[in-house]
Amino acid sequence: MKFHLSYFTLLCMICNISCTTTKYFTYEEDAPGTEIGNLSQDLKIDPAEDPETSFKFIQRTNSLIEMRQNDGLLTVSDVIDREELCERSPQCFLTFDVVAFSKEKFQLIHVEIEVRDINDNSPRFPRNETHLDISENAPLNSRFPLDVAVDHDVGDNYVQTYHISHNSHFVVEVSTRDDGEKSAELVLTKTLDRETEEFYTIEVTATDGGTPAKFSSTTVYIRVLDFNDNSPTFEHNSLKVELSEDSPIGARVLKVHAFDPDAGINGEVVYGFIEGSPSEITRLFQIDLITGEVTLKDSVDYETKKSYELNIQASDLGANSIASTCRAIVDVVDVNDNAPEISIKPMTSTSDGVAFITESAAEESFVALISTSDADSGPNGYVRTSLEGHEHFKLQQAYSDTFMIVTTTTLDREAIPEYNLTVISEDLGTPPFKTVKHYTIRITDENDNAPMFSKAVYEVSVIENNIPGSYMTTVVARDLDVGKNGKVSYGLIDSKAPDGSPISTFVSVDPHSGSLYTLRSFNFESLKEVEFAVRASDKGFPSLSSTTLIQIRVVDENDNFPYFTYPVLRNNSADVPIPFNAQSGYLALKLTAQDEDSGVNSELSFHILEDDAKLFSIEKTGEIILRRKLTAECGDVLQIKVSVVDNGREQLSSTATVRFVVTDVGSQEDQVVILLRSKDEETLEFDLWTVVIVGFAGCCVLLLTAIIVLTVTCAIKRRRRNFGRDGLYGSTPLSKNNPAGSSIYAAPNAFLRSEGDSMQPLYEDKSMDFEEKLFLPCKPFEQTFLWQDEKYCLQRSGTSNTDQLSVKDSGKGDSDFNDSDSDISGAALKRGLTTFQPLARGSFNTTGDWKTKPHVIQTRNIPVPSGSAYTIGFAPAPFYNTTHVSSQTWRENHSKMNMLNTQRAVQTFSRTGTLPSYSAHQTRRSMTGVQEQTETVNDGFLVSASSEVATTF
Repeated sequence: MKFHLSYFTLLCMICNISCTTTKYFTYEEDAPGTEIGNLSQDLKIDPAEDPETSFKFIQRTNSLIEMRQNDGLLTVSDVIDREELCERSPQCFLTFDVVAFSKEKFQLIHVEIEVRDINDNSPRFPRNETHLDISENAPLNSRFPLDVAVDHDVGDNYVQTYHISHNSHFVVEVSTRDDGEKSAELVLTKTLDRETEEFYTIEVTATDGGTPAKFSSTTVYIRVLDFNDNSPTFEHNSLKVELSEDSPIGARVLKVHAFDPDAGINGEVVYGFIEGSPSEITRLFQIDLITGEVTLKDSVDYETKKSYELNIQASDLGANSIASTCRAIVDVVDVNDNAPEISIKPMTSTSDGVAFITESAAEESFVALISTSDADSGPNGYVRTSLEGHEHFKLQQAYSDTFMIVTTTTLDREAIPEYNLTVISEDLGTPPFKTVKHYTIRITDENDNAPMFSKAVYEVSVIENNIPGSYMTTVVARDLDVGKNGKVSYGLIDSKAPDGSPISTFVSVDPHSGSLYTLRSFNFESLKEVEFAVRASDKGFPSLSSTTLIQIRVVDENDNFPYFTYPVLRNNSADVPIPFNAQSGYLALKLTAQDEDSGVNSELSFHILEDDAKLFSIEKTGEIILRRKLTAECGDVLQIKVSVVDNGREQLSSTATVRFVVTDVGSQEDQVVILLRSKDEETLEFDLWTVVIVGFAGCCVLLLTAIIVLTVTCAIKRRRRNFGRDGLYGSTPLSKNNPAGSSIYAAPNAFLRSEGDSMQPLYEDKSMDFEEKLFLPCKPFEQTFLWQDEKYCLQRSGTSNTDQLSVKDSGKGDSDFNDSDSDISGAALKRGLTTFQPLARGSFNTTGDWKTKPHVIQTRNIPVPSGSAYTIGFAPAPFYNTTHVSSQTWRENHSKMNMLNTQRAVQTFSRTGTLPSYSAHQTRRSMTGVQEQTETVNDGFLVSASSEVATTF
């Protein structure tokens, strides 16, 4: 192996993240394995100080160079052919970037390896022989271009000189073109004479500058032609023009002109490229045979080739024409026709357009390398680059037109897992070209998050007597990391149960799901609560974990029977003495019991199951009380069977037999229960729900009653209304416009009294279509009981012997007992309620039958709907019996009635208020024992009420 150390350049560019450019060289054709350089030695990185030191390609573009990862040793991995790699470029480099990681620090290394040329190619002429015709009168120093030898090597290994074989008329001159190529021309140094020598043979040799030198030869055959009068002559033997690279096809490049003074066809000049011109020239350019104008045949590209050499000849059409030549150099001018190119090389990547960086990277960590280039030259090739997308990243120049994407802060994958950045490159041409490239940076996960439980404490209830292996609950822990770093497993933390046993004998946890299961059956009476911890761990390195507390509360089940603790039982029975003189209410025994359960399952109550003599009663608290006094008939032994019952859902109980043995010892007073509850009180024990149900039922009954009462009331009022419209004897009311009654009626809706009239109006209501009036007689009535309806009543005044009728209503819609104007409210209710019986006095005293025996007025009950009116009508004359009243008296009365313009025996008025039935009046009549009934056809007295109407004839 070869190791080239003769040329080593270390160029350091200090950056915040330490970027370095190193240059090496190697020769083409070196054998694989040839060492080029060692990065760790040249950069003073000692792998022994940090075993984690490593060197990695950022982006490998070829397989010609190999690098050892642990120390950065660079070697040739395949044979390098410089001519294939860089063609004829004067310099050839292999460039790549390496990231060195040492001592927890990343270092970017830009490596440039120059591939040097070796002389492995000989010059070559395009043709092995060339034919050239020269006129014998050609002037001295005439120049005749020769074929250019091609050599793929560069530098000193390229063609350096041309030589010709010895002759007396020609020499060779070598010139270097702008593109670096060397060309040769034959120069005539001695006049030719066709008669002396017609043919010449010259061998041209091209030699390069390699060691050892390599060469190539071609043969030029020269024929001397007979003298022609004149040959075409170019105005300029050499030209140089510029051609813009964006010139369209057909554009004019240049125009040559040659002059021939001969006449006729000897003076007609034609143009063309010399024989043997390169194919590239004939592909890109064409020349007009007549005009000598050169035009563009195909597009040229400055970035491909910057100049072209055209060899143009001109000849006339005469016999033995001798051509003359002109050399034209075409320089291609660059235009801004190329947009900048962006190449992004991430530090680590598995796909195009995506870079990866760990979330644990420190601030200003290197992410990716951006290289920009522009094939144009000058300002057209200058590029400005910027980065957009997020403030967490920025550009930092590494070298030349290469930039680094570095972080500006620490990253957190759990907060932002991915960034989308935009790289913009713009040249300085006119107009400028811009290139935009989108790039994605993904943050790789680090195990920086421990699993977190959803709860710090899990409270679990388990019913005792559970089946071992039954499911209890599931604990869940979430890890924000991904992959192995986010995969969680669960396990118990070793601890002891309250009884000292390992917790692993009580419960188990599924390591994958976190489900908890019981391993044994729990007993509430021995273990009421278990507390232990569960750990959740991830699979990262190093592993992170967290814990949560599990509190298992054992729920009691009614699985224990209550048992008596007092009295002490033997064979499930006990003998208890009782005094022979125990009185009723004597506390015979206080039972006590116990239940190992808790809560409602331990709430106990006592009951007597068997008591043949019915002597004892028992409280729920266990007190057995004598219900009645002991007597001899009760016997000497009183046996009962008692039970104690818990309050569980499925009640459990125990029974015992208690025998009370009657003893001669007397009872003590403090053993007597003062207050006893009756048997009925013992059974009437209502809980809250019973009260609610009873109350609800009562409300329903009240509501139903109210509906029935309202319905009946409405029906009664409807019947009253129908009855009030027709009256008892007709529907014709007494008009208030009657002159005879003008002294009686005063005004509507008012109580009126006229001292001089025999009748006084009491109340008038104009609620109906006809007029209504109510009158009271001028003479007092007999006293009787009062009847009342919903709003009106008749009562007897307590201060006068004259009965007054009170029919008052406030009109405010008050209820019967709240009416402010009603006589049945307030103090009126405190007085004895009376009504009147229409028994006439005064004029009746002249008749012996009325004085000696009161006549009972016959009444009858007439159903009237509720709300109908009552009507009170009377005449100022006294009543007469048909058998006792004289005709004279009857005529006087009849005369008075005519004065009132009445046409009927009884005046009727429509309702002015509501009154109740007159059943009370009938009751009074039956109590008086009067059996005599009198039928009266004279003017009489009429009453109509809300429910019954008493009519007197």
